[in-house]
Amino acid sequence: MTGVQTCALPIFARLRWLETFLAPALAKAIRLAGGINVKALIAQALQMGDELHNRNVAGTSLFLRTIFPSLLDSDLSKQQVREVVDFISSNNHFFLNLSMPTGKLAADTILGLPDCTLMAAMARNGVELGIRVAGLGERWFTAPAGQPQGLYFGGYSAADANRDLGDSTICETAGFGGAAMACAPAIVKFTGGQASQATAITREMYEISYARHRDYQIPAFDFSGTPVGVDIRKVVERSSPPFINTGIAHKQAGIGQVGAGLLRAPLAAFQEALRAFGELG
Repeated sequence: MTGVQTCALPIFARLRWLETFLAPALAKAIRLAGGINVKALIAQALQMGDELHNRNVAGTSLFLRTIFPSLLDSDLSKQQVREVVDFISSNNHFFLNLSMPTGKLAADTILGLPDCTLMAAMARNGVELGIRVAGLGERWFTAPAGQPQGLYFGGYSAADANRDLGDSTICETAGFGGAAMACAPAIVKFTGGQASQATAITREMYEISYARHRDYQIPAFDFSGTPVGVDIRKVVERSSPPFINTGIAHKQAGIGQVGAGLLRAPLAAFQEALRAFGELG
């Protein structure tokens, strides 16, 4: 058996477990709870020190506290409840699985809005980063993905790192993640920066955003809303693409995350999108 197969088998086994056990178990509990307001949990977690892209400690804890009574009220056995709780509590980033789709649902509401120059999506695949713009529909505008700068786990270095990848930049699109760095000054210890850098990043994101979020608020800024609605016109005018707060993946499949850091989205993608608006007249 090759090394690749050895790495892949546990991953596929875990995916099957997620599909056949965890998802149905959580579905039972959520129905018993009458649904869970994830947006409200995001707002609360931001005020507890998360930015909800690279730091999800508060969000994960809040979700577990919210769902736990319904898990106990379900027909799951004590051992099955323990499996669910152990899985969620062992991964501080679990809440990212909830904040990402919440951000996507919010951002999709502006996709197709005529003449709107706000970014409606941002994603990367380890080779390119692409953005969608509300007024330009489902078309992607791409540029080479960047290389995060940050700290690496023991035994790893920049030589092991893949270019930026993943769909989690929907967080920055929806008004948290890198946009909400001022909520989570402690995170810069994980990404190799200084606490003052966290507030500076959020202030710069205000300069390229359309508005301040009504519900996602920053205690350190007198509860001002987080920057939301990255405007490609402002990005290009200021040559200031949005910050991304991200994990760093190993370039070899199966190894996973080897560090965490910060980077900016490539300016060229925003320039290309703005040119497309010009072509539309």
